[in-house]
Amino acid sequence: MEDFQSAVTRFKTIWRPAAYHGYGHKRGYFEGWYFKVVDRSQQRRHAIIPGIFLGENGADSHCFVQTLDGATGATGYHRYPLEAFAATPAIFDIRVGPNRFTPHALELNIDNATQQLIGRLAFDGVTPWPVTWRAPGIMDWYSFMPFMECYHGVLSLDHAVRGQLIVDGAAVDFHGGRGYTEKDWGQAFPRAWIWMQTNHFERQGISLIASVARIPWLGSAFRGFIVGLLCDGELYRFASYTGATIDHLHVTADKVVWEVSGPVMHAGQRRRARLCLVAHRDEEAVDLLHAPARTAMLQRVLESLTATVDVSLHIDGAGRESALFTGRGRHAGLELGGKVEDIL
Repeated sequence: MEDFQSAVTRFKTIWRPAAYHGYGHKRGYFEGWYFKVVDRSQQRRHAIIPGIFLGENGADSHCFVQTLDGATGATGYHRYPLEAFAATPAIFDIRVGPNRFTPHALELNIDNATQQLIGRLAFDGVTPWPVTWRAPGIMDWYSFMPFMECYHGVLSLDHAVRGQLIVDGAAVDFHGGRGYTEKDWGQAFPRAWIWMQTNHFERQGISLIASVARIPWLGSAFRGFIVGLLCDGELYRFASYTGATIDHLHVTADKVVWEVSGPVMHAGQRRRARLCLVAHRDEEAVDLLHAPARTAMLQRVLESLTATVDVSLHIDGAGRESALFTGRGRHAGLELGGKVEDIL
């Protein structure tokens, strides 16, 4: 009966990307949620990552809250016993020790010899990636494939933040700030990936999420990618499953240049579009966080929260291409993991 109930719960969560998907898993599984919050002054930037890890052989299983201070570059990995993790079935409401996380708020009570992070932040105007019966979130029809190595969800492209955190004895006011939330779950992170995200442009309501990775597939592998640009209430999507293509992808010591093109929906019509991204890496802000492999939570490189991304979106109309949006995203997360040459 327990296995049947777990299967039913997992089936329901296909259309609820935010919820915990790990029911019935005993080993070889991870799930993590990524909260990014930036205060109104844009001087304080934090990433808070709660999660759970089940080792391949049952070893090293635990839950955790990982933190990154984008202003100082300091990181923390706060480990809790497995029994300290609790999740409400089919909705996003999890607890990791004394910390709680939902789509609309997070509550932190981290107070130990390495870090103090205490308080509550609430989120208003949460904007999830659309979910439909045919396309349950950013993974689209890949969400239905039971053998994927890693799944991804975008829980909010952009939202307002209010509340306060005590950070190592100092009160930080986040009222009037902006936030972003996503998650990953599955067996392990890809062998190689590039990821970037920013929702701090000259005007509010603009958000970019872009990722490309080496995806194992039926004994082989392919280069899969998903790019979403939220602009003036419309979400422009470029992905392997939309028929988009990567026209250019180049990585140097100081930047990532990426150009994609394909069909998008614009003002209710299907149009051809081209999106150009130039992400500028901050070499002075390299930090080590942990990412799941099959046997342990290993370290990965995260380019902190200090990158910038130049974005330009061009739309074809009446045989002519016009620029629909051009802007620079600040306080960007930019991450290169694994053997990046495998996807270039």
